[in-house]
Amino acid sequence: MTPILGIMSSAGKNLAVPVTYLVVAGGGGGTRVGTFMSTTRSGGGGGAGGYLTSTLNCAKGVSLTVTVGAGGAIGPANRGWDSVFSTITATGGGTGTLNEPLGNTTQGGSNGGGDTGATISPTQGNTGGAGGGSTPTSGGGGGGAGAAGSAASQTVGGNGGTGSASSITGTSVTRAGGGGGGGTSSGGTGGTGGGGAGSTATATAGTVNTGGGGGGSNTTASAAGGSGIVIISYATSYGLATSTTGSPTQTSSGGNYIYQWTGSGSITF
Repeated sequence: MTPILGIMSSAGKNLAVPVTYLVVAGGGGGTRVGTFMSTTRSGGGGGAGGYLTSTLNCAKGVSLTVTVGAGGAIGPANRGWDSVFSTITATGGGTGTLNEPLGNTTQGGSNGGGDTGATISPTQGNTGGAGGGSTPTSGGGGGGAGAAGSAASQTVGGNGGTGSASSITGTSVTRAGGGGGGGTSSGGTGGTGGGGAGSTATATAGTVNTGGGGGGSNTTASAAGGSGIVIISYATSYGLATSTTGSPTQTSSGGNYIYQWTGSGSITF
């Protein structure tokens, strides 16, 4: 009988490992104050990095790539970097914007504040909130993995969208919150899950290894997005990986082995 590659040999030896994965890309950078169409505008918050979780059958004896995306720098036009596990790619979060079209830099895993258009397809997050008011105007909140960013008022920045929770490690953790928008009287809050707060002055960066978006600002001091993370989990009956690179953290919970990468590397089962 001819073996089915990656599934089962004629001797009945299992050649594939069913793996649950969580891949979170880097969050987008928040945007500093600027002028658009002669209007002074506070910067929007950065969108959260793309958030993907599901299962994947992984062949034994094959080195699988792991890439952890960095957070985007201060905007405009600084989207987060993609994260990868094997054939799965999460797209970096969109940068915050002054409520103007900046092409695919505002569109990402979640969109940056000010970009209320559609997110990338297939969906990995949510849209940003609109900027608000007339001169002067405040920035919208960046989208999060769990909810869209909030719209700003004339003086208060929009809140970042909330992230999504996962218990892949055995404990529920929320990641990929959107960044808060900058404001003329107060900034928007960062979304739960690592989103940085917006500000009238110095914004807060997205939290590292959450994919949170950076906060926008009403000065030049907006903030960068947070880096992403890659986590996998599979049954202990398949045994520990034969090799890894990138120094992942390895733990066990509920009959599963768990590997977490905060930097790029690889794994072979």
